[in-house]
Amino acid sequence: MATLLENWRNAAYGNGMNKTEQEALWQKYFTLEKGFYEKVLSDPKKVYEGSVKELAEQFGIEEFIFVGILDGIDDSLAGFHNPIDSMESDTKVKIQVDPEKLYYNMVEAKASWLYDLPQWNDILTEERRKELYKEQKKSGTVRREGKKLYPNDLCHCGSGKKYKKCCMRKDEEREKELSANE
Repeated sequence: MATLLENWRNAAYGNGMNKTEQEALWQKYFTLEKGFYEKVLSDPKKVYEGSVKELAEQFGIEEFIFVGILDGIDDSLAGFHNPIDSMESDTKVKIQVDPEKLYYNMVEAKASWLYDLPQWNDILTEERRKELYKEQKKSGTVRREGKKLYPNDLCHCGSGKKYKKCCMRKDEEREKELSANE
């Protein structure tokens, strides 16, 4: 029997849905993900604990999509990891973010809709956010799920546009702005 994470990855990355269904899933995911981070960032020191099912309900996100969010946030947690690969509905998980790791990882994922959230203004100074942004950009090629993201690939944000016509442009504009402010 497949784990929750295997079911999520099969659907999200190609084995379970056609292209239209997959794009719709990602659009829904990105909307719910943004709401999740808005809530978590409103009190970044808060620790959320419970089963996968309980926390999904608490955040108002269906369990199937919540597993994808847990997979995405696991490297940004404060000093611990959840049992992502073996999670089931009743698996106990804990969420407490490390704001600097989270911001860095959002930049790495080119998730401008997340690293530009206004909640960051109360968590990290603008100067620190710029430092983390530059630090990540100097770290090398951006990869998504172990796969390099090329300019002609569909953008990871789910817009349906090519990466070069969507988030790649936004990130290049942001880099120019940061360089101009140096």
